[in-house]
Amino acid sequence: MAEWRPRRYLLAGVATLLLTATAAPGSSAPITVEADPMPVRPLPFATDWDYQIGGARSVRPHVGVVVRDRLATTAGRYDVCYVNAFQTQPDEVRFWNHPDRRRLLLRRAGRPVVDAGWGETLLDTRTAKKREKLASIVGAWLSGCAGSGAEAVEFDNLDSWTRSRRLLSRADNLAYARLLVSSAHAHGLAAAQKNTPQLGSRGKGIGFDFAVAESCARWHECGDYVHVYGRSVLAVEYRRSDFARACKRWGDRLPIILRDRAVSPTGPRRHC
Repeated sequence: MAEWRPRRYLLAGVATLLLTATAAPGSSAPITVEADPMPVRPLPFATDWDYQIGGARSVRPHVGVVVRDRLATTAGRYDVCYVNAFQTQPDEVRFWNHPDRRRLLLRRAGRPVVDAGWGETLLDTRTAKKREKLASIVGAWLSGCAGSGAEAVEFDNLDSWTRSRRLLSRADNLAYARLLVSSAHAHGLAAAQKNTPQLGSRGKGIGFDFAVAESCARWHECGDYVHVYGRSVLAVEYRRSDFARACKRWGDRLPIILRDRAVSPTGPRRHC
């Protein structure tokens, strides 16, 4: 498999997009950038993928798609930049405690609402003003992804409303997702829908270009993603029995990988 190198596009067309971004993660002053939408490179077919969001490691020759954290070095394949866009990363407590960003955390009775499974605080998407401010912060991260040579971005925790104690709604998160996808496309990045198969065709309507599906064989959801995105689905399983079932049913259509839940650099890595 030949290695992919990032391809940068010149701005083209006459439609103008107003993109709000911050000059730096710590800045709250918005910058209005006029830019034409950039063509995005579609997810390649007929290649395996590797999920490395828990830490980078060597990439095997047959792997053409690699997902890594937004702060990691790109792999030189079709690189997908992981961004936790709906919840905080555990190591970003100081960043979100800044006075300009603390109000963007979801709270109940004054206390942050936390995804107990991962120790991540949910972001507050309930108002248009907060969604715009959050999209501005993420927009600066996307600029970094594009600058590092990534071709796409994965927005994690789209389904955070299901863990919000009924404070967030699906409509809140989808409205925010539209801003994120528009920002990704403005930076020349394809955008991945992470999980949430219950959206059906709404994901495509928002503008997502492909899907990253966790444990779709375990929960009998792989067909739901394929129905919407065809072969543009990256599937990861975390149990060997689910991986075997996924390979048997979908291995001839989708790239499927077995990883550990921590997605660690030394954890298991098998392909169909």
